[in-house]
Amino acid sequence: MSQNIQKKLEDAAIPVLPQKKDYAIGCIGAGFIMNDCHLVAYRNAGFNPAAITSLSAEERDAAAKRHTIKKVYDTWQKLVDDTDIEILDIAVPPDVQLEVLRYVAEKKHLKGILAQKPAAMSLGEIREIAAIGKTLGIPIAVNSNMRYDQSMRALKYALDQGLLGKPILATIEMRAIPHWQDFLKKYPRLEIYSMGIHHVDIFRYLFGDPEKITALCRTDPRTQFSHRDGIVQFSYQYKDGFIATSLDDVWAWPNEPCEKDIYIKWRVEGTEGMADGFIGWPVYPQRQPSTLRLTTKQADGWIMPRWDTVWFPDAFVGTMASLLRAVENGTKPEIDIEDNIKTIACVEACYASIQEERTVRLDEVLGLHP
Repeated sequence: MSQNIQKKLEDAAIPVLPQKKDYAIGCIGAGFIMNDCHLVAYRNAGFNPAAITSLSAEERDAAAKRHTIKKVYDTWQKLVDDTDIEILDIAVPPDVQLEVLRYVAEKKHLKGILAQKPAAMSLGEIREIAAIGKTLGIPIAVNSNMRYDQSMRALKYALDQGLLGKPILATIEMRAIPHWQDFLKKYPRLEIYSMGIHHVDIFRYLFGDPEKITALCRTDPRTQFSHRDGIVQFSYQYKDGFIATSLDDVWAWPNEPCEKDIYIKWRVEGTEGMADGFIGWPVYPQRQPSTLRLTTKQADGWIMPRWDTVWFPDAFVGTMASLLRAVENGTKPEIDIEDNIKTIACVEACYASIQEERTVRLDEVLGLHP
């Protein structure tokens, strides 16, 4: 029984690919996330990045050469205007993304769009993006790529199969030091929208929408530009009493000569079993697969699946594959823009909780609760 469960957990992490892989993908942006994650994953999966553009001509040309992309444009408008492009892959700062999509709304040749995470930085903006998708009649997916981390896919399978019974408590503890991108320095909100949103979204993926959210934060002493939410703790509360809580610590190390202790670990406890693991991403570019170990009343001992793939860059196969299958089958992608509205609402609930020093109902933020 244990070996059978282990094999199914390992298989759950394998993304389902579309039958047609050669959709022409137009890539907007050539920074790290596009150059080192999206495009590496796409080539490995046999997808077809056909065109690229970036504000940085140097980054654009280097990415085009590295990934053998034939069409290179000096503006994103020219790329969008190319009627040979079928899929748009956007990797720009969130305050620019809506501008791009407003322009795209006037085009009729595109079949699908992958929007970078966060898709927007307010409920109003993401609802406008969702409306653009409806107007065009095409799927818009969001690149919430932690959903395709191998341990998270396997954990989702375990939960769906009832291996843990009824979930009682879930935790994520992140001790990692990000390299904040320059564009983040102009935003009044920092950690939850740029890093914590992974955990905000993954709890929804694993457990569904919470009833209430409570959050608190402090500044990160290492980060020199103005910000409020550097170190954040937030908790989801569900109607059945289940709690999911995340601690996002971007301080984690007081600099030389202290030793580093960087990690992201998670744990889920249920009435029939328990699972925990580590996310391999913090040691990137070293390839370190995430881990999972599981104990359940349905089998003896610890079950510990293993993977050769890693979150960065391999998980990015899954986000694009989901969009391409949606285009192929006329269905919604797994991380659909309409669904992502609730992820942004959860982020907004965190900020409201911090600002107002209270627990906030999700329905209240969505405008569904008086």
